[in-house]
Amino acid sequence: MSQSATKTRTSGPQEIKIPAENTFHPGKPGTGELVPSRYALRIGEIDVMIVSDGVLPLPTQMLGHNADPAVRATWMQNMFLPADAFDWPLNAVVVRSGEQTILLDAGLGLDPDLNLPRAGQLVKRLAAADIDLASVTDLVLTHLHMDHIGGLVVEGVKERLRPDLRIHVAAAEVEFWEAPDFSHTQMPQGFPDALRATAKKFLNEYRSYLRLFDEEHEVAPGVIARRTGGHTPGHCVIRVASGSDALTFAGDAVFAVGFDQPDWHNGFEHDPEEAARVRVDLLRQLATNGELLVATHLPFPSLGRVAVAGDAFRWVPVFWDY
Repeated sequence: MSQSATKTRTSGPQEIKIPAENTFHPGKPGTGELVPSRYALRIGEIDVMIVSDGVLPLPTQMLGHNADPAVRATWMQNMFLPADAFDWPLNAVVVRSGEQTILLDAGLGLDPDLNLPRAGQLVKRLAAADIDLASVTDLVLTHLHMDHIGGLVVEGVKERLRPDLRIHVAAAEVEFWEAPDFSHTQMPQGFPDALRATAKKFLNEYRSYLRLFDEEHEVAPGVIARRTGGHTPGHCVIRVASGSDALTFAGDAVFAVGFDQPDWHNGFEHDPEEAARVRVDLLRQLATNGELLVATHLPFPSLGRVAVAGDAFRWVPVFWDY
């Protein structure tokens, strides 16, 4: 990872030197971002950077469409979240292991047909972190939902990637998107069509880059992708381990509500029952081993650990390391 990434780790997670004209003044509009959008750490000898792709507004019922609406509304209220819709975080991860620079998921992108001005920030924020797209040797996709692959189909992005880029994805995921089944999902109108179109475009443009695996695959020393299924048939998680340290990027296996209500079904889950089993198994494992967790839709930087709380779990965010 670049020198600036190391500086981010040692001198503060935001490491954004805001010029005088961009400092906060009441009544004066800012011209730059005043919140951090990347957070760097080390897992043993492996560099890791969590990068925010922005936020995606979605209906709150998407968090648990099988839950009693009153119970769901109470949970939202207790979490000080809006009753009808709120902003889902979008996170991706950059890993440097040896000579390989690995991007875990590629963000939502900037679909001109979608009015999502606060999402699709990944490419811009990678550049702000001095991470050149041409330096990425490997890309691991947890699954092919558009908020994980959309950044790859933005105009001009493919031309900036290495011609020998390896894109690692479970074979079951690619097979599923050849003829996707949305019969068990509960998405807002238009989402199935958008997901289908983005996956089709991605596969058409990047099929020759794909490196398919069945159940488990070592992408680089200490970086292993494992298929879980559930959320989608080929959904995978990625574990980064070096020395006594380890971190799991869970993709969409875990959502913010999943600690308190692990059995609630997310509207994007293609097999909700299996997704709940995957979620509980993963949370139990992390609660037992104490390893770090990052997930796509947990609040940035989404870095923390899992504890057991009665019949459910408890999210324990890390203290930010300045």
